Amino acid sequence: MALTVKAIQAAKPREKLYRLNDERGLYLEIPPKGAYRWRFRYRFHGKPKMVSLGRYPDISLKQAREKRDEMRALVASSIDPSNYLRQARHAAKDDSFEAVAREWHKKFKSRWTEGHAATVLTRLEQNAFPWIGSQPIDSVTPLDILPLLRRIEDRGAIELAHRVRGIISQVFRFAVANERASRDPASDLRDALTPRQENHFAAITNPSEIPALLGAISEYQGHFVTRCALRLASLVFVRPGELRKAEWDEIDLAHQEWRLPPAKTKLRKTHIIPLAHQACAIFNEIHPLTGTGRYVFPSARDKNKPMSENTINAALRQLGFSKEKMTAHGFRSMASTRLNELGWHPDAIERQLGHTEKNGVRAAYNHAEYLEERRKMMQAWADYLDKLTNKDLL
Repeated sequence: MALTVKAIQAAKPREKLYRLNDERGLYLEIPPKGAYRWRFRYRFHGKPKMVSLGRYPDISLKQAREKRDEMRALVASSIDPSNYLRQARHAAKDDSFEAVAREWHKKFKSRWTEGHAATVLTRLEQNAFPWIGSQPIDSVTPLDILPLLRRIEDRGAIELAHRVRGIISQVFRFAVANERASRDPASDLRDALTPRQENHFAAITNPSEIPALLGAISEYQGHFVTRCALRLASLVFVRPGELRKAEWDEIDLAHQEWRLPPAKTKLRKTHIIPLAHQACAIFNEIHPLTGTGRYVFPSARDKNKPMSENTINAALRQLGFSKEKMTAHGFRSMASTRLNELGWHPDAIERQLGHTEKNGVRAAYNHAEYLEERRKMMQAWADYLDKLTNKDLL
């Protein structure tokens, strides 16, 4: 039975997607949420197929029927409507994988940190665009994607291969949502790659071993800026990238705080780091050398750039700590492990680490709820490290 305008106007979303059928393959698809869409079902060379004819009410019932009749005429002329519409879209707009990927990146990069946005684009430019960038996105198949992932694996970069597959998958999901691709072929390759290895950042957590680490750092004979960064790492236990990119404008020694702006944090909101008086002393010590510039720990080669991401790890190796023993990221694990064992509130520790709260109810509390406890905790932690350094083990 033919569909009517009244029937369409009376139709309301339900718990599950349903369809209102018209005639000769035309129907209106009504999802639980979102726009109503016109679809046309047909058979081509004996195979059932479907194309989208646009959204309702942008496309009226009358217009949808006209489009349906155009598609039926194509089928009668042995032309596949799906291919016809795809070619028409390509003629009107660049629907190459690279163009859609860059559009996706531009749309979502404001939700990411600046560093993460740059990393995502670089991974696409170096690992995907040279091989599938010029292909129409809806023509890319799993067999097109797999070889580029294998190339990454062959370099021994197993984790990177998984991350690139995930990025490609996100691009395709964006394309599907915008009717520029019919599916996500990268999802078929989830189990095609070499399994990830569980990588845990090496860290010294045994209190009997911490004094040797702190003692070695205090005697570090390398660059003064690196020595200060090493000393501060154990006191603030921020992420290595956050430490090396610390800016003087973020440091408020009068209130003993370091305020990381939203653009630099994973949670996209200001992260307050209370500073113990020992941490403030290090900032005061380095200020005469770097305080007139932007970065607290500038590059040794260019003061307008932050310290290299390899500097702290290289210094630890120089001090005799292998990558299996201690890493720049390991200062976070060291603090987290010991503070939990010392009885500090787990929520305060997690807030200090800048982790996402997974419990929906607890996540509703503002991060400042634990600020006073974190102030006490950070000073107690610095005092604890001083005692360990003096071998007065607790």
